[in-house]
Order: sequence, then structure tokens, then C-alpha cells
Amino acid sequence: MQSSRRRHRRELSGDYGAVSPVIATVLLLAITVMLTSMVFIMFQGTFDNVEKSPPHASLATRALDNGYHVVRFTHLDQHLDPDYLQFQVISPNGTCPYPNACDGMASDADVYGKIGSNVTFFDRDAGFTVSEGDYFVIDSRGLGSDTGEWKFRLFYGLTNSEVAEVMLPMIPES
Repeated sequence: MQSSRRRHRRELSGDYGAVSPVIATVLLLAITVMLTSMVFIMFQGTFDNVEKSPPHASLATRALDNGYHVVRFTHLDQHLDPDYLQFQVISPNGTCPYPNACDGMASDADVYGKIGSNVTFFDRDAGFTVSEGDYFVIDSRGLGSDTGEWKFRLFYGLTNSEVAEVMLPMIPES
């Protein structure tokens, strides 16, 4: 019985083809780290781009008999921060009789929810974000933009891109 144990011990101690469990674990970890590093390096370019895509909107305009235009967001592919949403009421010749009234930000104190301004922005859900259903009201008779030749343009400052542009229809005489 003792001789069979010695023979078995010799067979185990003479087997040099096996790898110890510690070395095998270290090799597996090294291979995993190398593969993870390679995948990270391959996709590193996509991680650097943190800019959002430019927003796009569809606007519907309505001319009211009382001399106002209502410009409503009918489609908006992402919520916008009103601090960066700039509006412009553009005349056919590029001038405005009231320069401060024809250009501004949706979040300006005299624009955001301010009734009686030349241009007013109404946030329907009161979440201080620009989303579908929100709208601008323009005092077109007061600005002189009731002739049907003026444009309303929205520009988003975070992406430096135009969101939408629409012609303001002519307001019928009352």
C-alpha cells in the first residue's frame, strides 16, 4: 500500500504540464484587462462627443383678428432650456421699429409669461422647459408685423443652431 502511494506521489510531482490555479487566475485577469482596454480605445472617440444634436421643431402659426399672432410648437424632438432659446421677429428689410422687442430670449423677464409684451412666451406645463404645446404670442399690430411678410425665427444657443423659422401670415383688417 505504501509503494502505491509513493508511485502516485511521483506521478503527481512529475507532471509539469499543468498550471497552478494562482497563475491561471492572474493570466485570466490580465487577458480581461487587455481586452477591456482595447475595446475602450476603439470606442474612445464616441465618448468624447458630449454635445447634443441640434433641436428641430415644427411650428404652427395663427393670425388672430385682434392683431396678434400665436406661434405654437406642434413638434419638438427634445425639451429645450428657455435660457438659451432666442426668438427673432424679422421684417422683410431686416429692421425693426422697436429693436428690443424684435429679439430676445424666451426666459427674459418681460417675455416669459408676461402678458402685454410685444412678444410673450407661454410655458403650458410651467416646468421652465420648452416643449410641444408651448407657444409665443406676438403683438403684430404693435410691431408692424401684420402685413404677412415678416418671419419668426427660433435659435438655440447651446447647439448654435436654428430650431425653426416660419412666416407670419397677414392679419385681416378688423
